[in-house]
Amino acid sequence: MAQIYPSGWREMAVTGAAAREIETLAMLDAALADAPYHIYHGVHWTNIEKGFSAYGEVDFIVVAPNGRTLLIEQKSGFLSETAEGLVKNYQNKPKNVRVQLLRMIDGLSKRFATQSEQPLEIDYLLYCPDYRVKNPNLAGIEPARIIDAGKRGKLPAAIRSLLPVTEETPQFRRVTRYLSEVLDLAADAGALIGCAETLVTRVSGGLALWARRLEFSPFRLRVVGTAGSGKTQLALAEYRAALEAGRRPLYVCYNRPLADHIQQLVPEGGRVANFHMLCDAFLRAQGATPDYGAPTVWADMERTLASAELPDAWKYDVLIIDEGQDFSQAWCDIVLRMLKPDGRAIWLEDRMQDLYGRDGVALPGWVTLHAHANYRSPRQIVEMLASIGMTREVEAMSPFQGADIELLTYADGDSAALSGQTKQAIRLCLAAGFRRQDIALISFHGREKSALLKQDALGVHTLRSFTGAYDLFGNPVFREGELLAESVYRFKGQSAPAVIFTEIDFEQLDDRTFRKLFVGMTRARLKLVLVLSERAAAELLRRV
Repeated sequence: MAQIYPSGWREMAVTGAAAREIETLAMLDAALADAPYHIYHGVHWTNIEKGFSAYGEVDFIVVAPNGRTLLIEQKSGFLSETAEGLVKNYQNKPKNVRVQLLRMIDGLSKRFATQSEQPLEIDYLLYCPDYRVKNPNLAGIEPARIIDAGKRGKLPAAIRSLLPVTEETPQFRRVTRYLSEVLDLAADAGALIGCAETLVTRVSGGLALWARRLEFSPFRLRVVGTAGSGKTQLALAEYRAALEAGRRPLYVCYNRPLADHIQQLVPEGGRVANFHMLCDAFLRAQGATPDYGAPTVWADMERTLASAELPDAWKYDVLIIDEGQDFSQAWCDIVLRMLKPDGRAIWLEDRMQDLYGRDGVALPGWVTLHAHANYRSPRQIVEMLASIGMTREVEAMSPFQGADIELLTYADGDSAALSGQTKQAIRLCLAAGFRRQDIALISFHGREKSALLKQDALGVHTLRSFTGAYDLFGNPVFREGELLAESVYRFKGQSAPAVIFTEIDFEQLDDRTFRKLFVGMTRARLKLVLVLSERAAAELLRRV
């Protein structure tokens, strides 16, 4: 069967001309499924080698088993037929199609000649699916090599005609090795990150759309949604709609890092806080200053807010509670006091992300909505978790199949090996094209038990992590660094393009351990590296 490089093309969210090329690739994949061709597509290639750029130059290269090669140049949209031949305009700059084809053929042939005594047998096709060439004899290209709009369904047949299927020869291996070396056959990480964010936002937006179309009074909605189901999009949509309607929204979550993240995403006009930030703000508004040196500071603030008379300024029209599975009943009762009687309230939770063993809160009379589809985590991650047998209710609905999961192990209790394998995981992510700001280093342990989260750096990589201290205003103090390092507890509710889930160590894969694995692994949007102790790896792989 035909093999297509690079993989992952089905999941790419692309627009414009690139979308048309993906359509062509899908057609070739279906029509040539029984043929042993290697098909290389250049939609996402970006590589410069000795001044030769492959990006935007070669649309498709098809290699037959005997090594014969066919270059296909796709020109979507309108073409101009001039006295010099076919011309394609790029930002009002005309480019002669024949010249482009000859330059690509010449470049590939010459570079192949530097590596092999056997010359590259190369042919070409011009594929213009949207334009019918009126005068093929004046196009500057052999008419038999033009597949225009009138013949676009014949492209697979033309490929089969020019590349007869034969037995595999040594030339085939030389050509495919050459293409693998010259062209970057991995999807560009920067392009993938942008595409993933756009596409996942679009497909997971359904929850925000139809949850807000529900009507009942009073509006009290409890959403039990899995990771990546669109809970954050629902929260943001509700928050923005409140501001647009001239109402005051209050967003409360469990984790301070999540509150800081949400604060960057919403317009001014409401309040975003984690529970203890909310307590702190209320006390300061009443002229009191919390004593963060006191061991009972958090409990003292909770008691004060639970019994205090709330002024009108502390009553809100819209209340959004995120990470509800981590709230106690006392916290729930406190924040519900801040909702006006005729206000709207949305409670968001995921029992699979309960890392503290809470019993859950009672919300009598609330409407409950269940959302089991995970759109954010690549399906490979959800399938791996499901193979352990504990996420059967979660539906893998991401447009991305692969997460490029890699496992690195270290000897039990060997801190030097742990550090070394974690540094190797960072190198793997950087080598895959991810930048440091795209990577999150997540520890399986909390800050107190983690060895890595107490370090300022891992090799040459400085770490940005929470020190455990707070300033006089209750703000967490962070180490300065380039690479984000957090515990699985603090990073819950957030995600990153590439996640290194490290310090994974357990003897038994019980329910609490699985929940930590679930939370940590579902933070990854594109790439996941697991750094496990040997005993944890053995137990995990035994289940997979």
